[in-house]
Amino acid sequence: MTDSIIFDLDGTLWNATDAICMVWNIVLNDYPHIREPITVKELEGCMGLLLDDISRKLFPKESSAMQKELITKCCDKEVEYLSQHGAILYPKLEKTLDTLAGRHKLFIVSNCQSGYIESFFDGHGLSKYFTDFECAGNTGKEKGENNKIIIERNSLKAPVYVGDTEGDRQSAIAAGIPFVYAAYGFGSVKKYDYIINEFSELADIF
Repeated sequence: MTDSIIFDLDGTLWNATDAICMVWNIVLNDYPHIREPITVKELEGCMGLLLDDISRKLFPKESSAMQKELITKCCDKEVEYLSQHGAILYPKLEKTLDTLAGRHKLFIVSNCQSGYIESFFDGHGLSKYFTDFECAGNTGKEKGENNKIIIERNSLKAPVYVGDTEGDRQSAIAAGIPFVYAAYGFGSVKKYDYIINEFSELADIF
């Protein structure tokens, strides 16, 4: 019996790419020599990656110091904006979370920076449904290790991980837990324990 559900964030709970793209390009206006404006398609290809990998992918010609400066400024502005305005939640998300939270403990584990998960909570008032969360920005660890931290910290016995990318699947494997593939998200995954085409289907599975 599943006792808990750990969620990825981007491509699983919400789609923030349009908002992030807008905010990051505002930051990049102060660096007109760096590159052309970032596109939504580029950002979608970065979802699930660690920030260092994203900065290298988007700013490949820059020094590591400049990459860090750019990604830090972009992320700071992003968190500020999303905390106030939120982003696009997947259909029936809050209703489904309310149902699931009545049966299981819910968690979020993401490769994001510190403050990003909190911006999801603040922008939509959803923190009440979640018991705990963890991210790479807090621990410096990859998603699989952060899954383990959440499992140990909350004494979970039979969790599952819900995500939309192959990296999410690998994080579930690393933690030794089943993987639920959110096929409506950004990634393409061939192997999984469960698949959902809409977020609301989780209420039927669990």
